[in-house]
Amino acid sequence: MCHYCGCRQIPLIRDYIAEHDRSLDHGDRALRAISTGDFDEAAEQVRLMHAELLAHWRGEEDGVFAVLMEEELYREHIEPLMAEHRELDALLARLDVRDPGDQALLAAQVEELKAHISKEEDGIFPVTLTELSGPEWDRAIGAWQAAHPGQELIAD
Repeated sequence: MCHYCGCRQIPLIRDYIAEHDRSLDHGDRALRAISTGDFDEAAEQVRLMHAELLAHWRGEEDGVFAVLMEEELYREHIEPLMAEHRELDALLARLDVRDPGDQALLAAQVEELKAHISKEEDGIFPVTLTELSGPEWDRAIGAWQAAHPGQELIAD
């Protein structure tokens, strides 16, 4: 995990990373609950993971991604990430934690989510330091706020 460029010090990026961490925590808790046969807890953790990701994706896609995609160079990197969002959304929306096939899919998707997050945190987020101006940051923060009504960015 990169800590050199300084993007993690930007409140919006710091919050995106916290959302990534919470999503993975829910996925890991769901898998642990499945392993002990606690399917109600597993289903709740999948629900929480999905809810966290839905707000995260909306803020990210309507904010930082939308700003960066105005440049052709970044579209080829961001569009696949957005497609991965849609794929995971579809799976989490219909996942049956009692089904062994879905259990295996969830385990694979949690691992794939880790790789996806790495692409964002080590590739896309550092680019924001040089590519976003003041008004673009305002737009990105506004998108996060619209996706997280009643919430505030993490305080310093």
